[in-house]
Amino acid sequence: MSFDLVFFGGTGDLTWRKLMPALFQAFRHGKLPEGGRILAVARDEQSDERYREWLKERFREVDEGKRPSDEEFQRFAGLIHYRRMDLSQPDHYQGLKDWLDARNADTVVLYLATSPHLFTGICQQLGAVGLNHDKVRVVLEKPLGHDLASAQEINRTVRSVFHERQAFRIDHYLGKPSVQNLMALRFGNALFEPLWRRESIANIQITLAEQLGVGTRGAFYDGTGALRDMIQNHALQLLTMIAMEPPASNDADAIRDEKLKVLRALKPFTRESVGRDVVRGQYRAGMCGGHPVPGYLEEVKVPPDSHCETFVALRTEVENWRWAGVPFYLRTGKRLTARDAQIVVNFRPVPHQIFPGASVPNRLVIKLQPEDGLELQLLAQKGSGHGEQLTPVTLDLDFDKAFATQRVGAYERLLLEAIAGRLNLFVRSDEQEQAWRWVEPILDAWAEDGNGPRPYAAGSWGPAAASALVARDGFSWAEEQ
Repeated sequence: MSFDLVFFGGTGDLTWRKLMPALFQAFRHGKLPEGGRILAVARDEQSDERYREWLKERFREVDEGKRPSDEEFQRFAGLIHYRRMDLSQPDHYQGLKDWLDARNADTVVLYLATSPHLFTGICQQLGAVGLNHDKVRVVLEKPLGHDLASAQEINRTVRSVFHERQAFRIDHYLGKPSVQNLMALRFGNALFEPLWRRESIANIQITLAEQLGVGTRGAFYDGTGALRDMIQNHALQLLTMIAMEPPASNDADAIRDEKLKVLRALKPFTRESVGRDVVRGQYRAGMCGGHPVPGYLEEVKVPPDSHCETFVALRTEVENWRWAGVPFYLRTGKRLTARDAQIVVNFRPVPHQIFPGASVPNRLVIKLQPEDGLELQLLAQKGSGHGEQLTPVTLDLDFDKAFATQRVGAYERLLLEAIAGRLNLFVRSDEQEQAWRWVEPILDAWAEDGNGPRPYAAGSWGPAAASALVARDGFSWAEEQ
């Protein structure tokens, strides 16, 4: 199958830090289909060869295990082309179409690795020159909009040019191997399904923690914040995967229909419940990773009076028969104790305990990063003495060790899925808009709250109020247990 993959924003950070390295890994693993071309478009005036040299220099900053040798890069670079393009000029889109039509590949993937405010204009121009025919797919990076109204406007424009089946909205967490194994865990094994409900599960915690601060992205981040950056997309997508009902099939729309039902069943926020069930924070100077780091307000291009949140913890419920009464706790933040992304399923204690001192319920930990695997935490006796206390033990599955073959990274998987035209790992427009609809009352309540976010020290797990949020129900975060 021949394909042309076009990166709008071909000299941007996303392209050289994430997308090109992911494509190289697919090439290295022999998974990239034969007959492909990769075209980077940007405003700079340069030749194919000059762009390839520029990219080769950027690859030196990629993680060591993912860097190509000179011989590997030379072979990979043979697929790469460059074209100067001013996205405001209609004739440049016609030139792109002529370049693509001269080859007439089986599939054309147009990846918009640009600022979201350019999405509508690019799509309109693509439609105007006929680059929306059945062979074309358009990939849209997050954040898709700043609020519900802007997301709806982008989606209206995209749908006016492309069919929904041609639109691939990226959430790179859906490409992570552990997230993919959520489907296998739940719907490929008889073990968990009878327990996957309110009668057996006490609470579910989703943590997306980062040690890094905002770095040089202060201006961008200050207009975004943790709620828009992580909760509205990544955390809610993980929640839907955990809470969804079994789909009728592995078809993309069957899966996305069930995810949408979860989003619609989320307990809506009111101004009162935002104050009670949502905690926002902002990091101050502290020690992170053994080094002193500045506070958010001291970061480059951050206003000294900013109320932007760098931490969010919230409590919600899925109001349906399976999950009624089970709290879901979502948490994300920058400059926290560790880089740690995980889902923790805390089971209820046994109804009648016959062993002394056995107070730790079973727990399933789905690890997303930095490790990738599953932990099932059980209770067992060390010895055979009568009346001996039970001790926590862990069944640990490390996916990297369990599967000897080279594992596929998130962006690598998503790019290959987009080329193949499979929509299972991409977000449908109604899902995305429903997620915005759910978080918007939080944004509205914060806009009217002059108190701003709670301070927390860099290197901690966030404001103390986040622990109190969980403790109010008689529970604690995983690291506090």
